[in-house]
Amino acid sequence: MKQIAVLGSTGSVGLNALRIVRTHPSQFRIAALAARRSAEALYKQALEFRPSLVCLYDPAKARWLAGKLKPHGIRVVTGEEGLIAVSTLKSAGVVLFAVVGAVGLKPIFAAVRAGKAVAIANKEPLVMAGGLLMREAHKFKASVLPVDSEHSALWQCLQGHSTAAVKKLILTSSGGPFRKRRSGFRDILPREALKHPRWKMGPKISIDSATMMNKGLEIIEAVNLFGLPPEQVEVLIHPESIVHSMVEFVDGSHLAHLGVTDMRLPIQYALSYPERLVNHLPTLDLVRLNRLHFEKPNPRRFPCLELGYAASRAGGSMPAVLNAANEIAVASFLENEIRFTDIPRVIEKTMGRHRPVKNPPLEIVLEADAWARECAKEQIKKIKS
Repeated sequence: MKQIAVLGSTGSVGLNALRIVRTHPSQFRIAALAARRSAEALYKQALEFRPSLVCLYDPAKARWLAGKLKPHGIRVVTGEEGLIAVSTLKSAGVVLFAVVGAVGLKPIFAAVRAGKAVAIANKEPLVMAGGLLMREAHKFKASVLPVDSEHSALWQCLQGHSTAAVKKLILTSSGGPFRKRRSGFRDILPREALKHPRWKMGPKISIDSATMMNKGLEIIEAVNLFGLPPEQVEVLIHPESIVHSMVEFVDGSHLAHLGVTDMRLPIQYALSYPERLVNHLPTLDLVRLNRLHFEKPNPRRFPCLELGYAASRAGGSMPAVLNAANEIAVASFLENEIRFTDIPRVIEKTMGRHRPVKNPPLEIVLEADAWARECAKEQIKKIKS
């Protein structure tokens, strides 16, 4: 039985992970849980799964939770130190990271240095400090298991193959709400950008899908995870979202990962790896599907894609700058402070002012993140004036 720690247990990835644990009670046990501020939800999860340790990042709410869980013998910790305690808990063999933002960086490095199997669902660790993370994982013999559906697909296609045999990694994209739009990008309103044609998602990821920055970030993740240069990573628009990613090999062969669109598939595989477990999800009906479509994205309409390539080529601290500037620009767009087309403009100007540090330690990555946020805010002020 695998013992699992889940950081971000009240978010969508965490909830799906707990659904998998319920489905396979003889395979998994929850050793620890962590959430940012959802005290009531975390309390209910703790009563159901009875972990030995729970972390609530918000200290005020953590005090309330500690009082509620004390009679049940469940220890409650808080803050960054609490997240590190959860991620390094001795009994936990697999640590699932689904904590949004830079707050999870130090805990994930702590887990890697403790030799854990680290399942990564959030983009920030592999975007901001992916090179350093993979070097540390190699040093401490820790496993890095991708949970993001596209990277899980690549990981599965690459198993048993050397990267020397790879010609190209192909990431697929739904194309977002503006796949067929040809003009008028400057006048796009937040409510339009939030309407994804296939899924209902949070505001940040919805805007990233609309600008295709989600794929820009995934390029950086793929480069760091699989050790290939950005020139060997391609993005194709695939509106059916059935082929999650593909690998083209040097002999012209392609391996593709197909499946229904459900995050429980990559989450379950990361938790059960190297085994595969039965699930009760609908199976993919290829006959009913009938046909698949692929097209190349237009970089002039989606400049954030090229910014992802540029940040990956620059390397070092530049991806952290890209990520931070994007977060600030997206938040400003959602507040109607800047236009849709200002998002890549803010990111590009922020990147242009940064001198990347090669092979930065974690402290420098965090400094670059903080600097980029302030720089992006300055660019936004100039646009508004």
